[in-house]
Amino acid sequence: MEAYVDKDTCIGCGLCPSICEAVFEMDDDGKAIARNPNVPSDVEDEAKDAEASCPVNAISVS
Repeated sequence: MEAYVDKDTCIGCGLCPSICEAVFEMDDDGKAIARNPNVPSDVEDEAKDAEASCPVNAISVS
């Protein structure tokens, strides 16, 4: 499973790292990044929750 953040769409709300800090973090520009794009199997549910919770649908986890 891989995670991707579209930085052009991201509004920098910080929700994704608060839900799944093992995969997402805030970059220096205030936008989210997938610091671990290869989602570990033990946090797949959290990564999918972060995807579903993104207010602007900037996250893709598949």
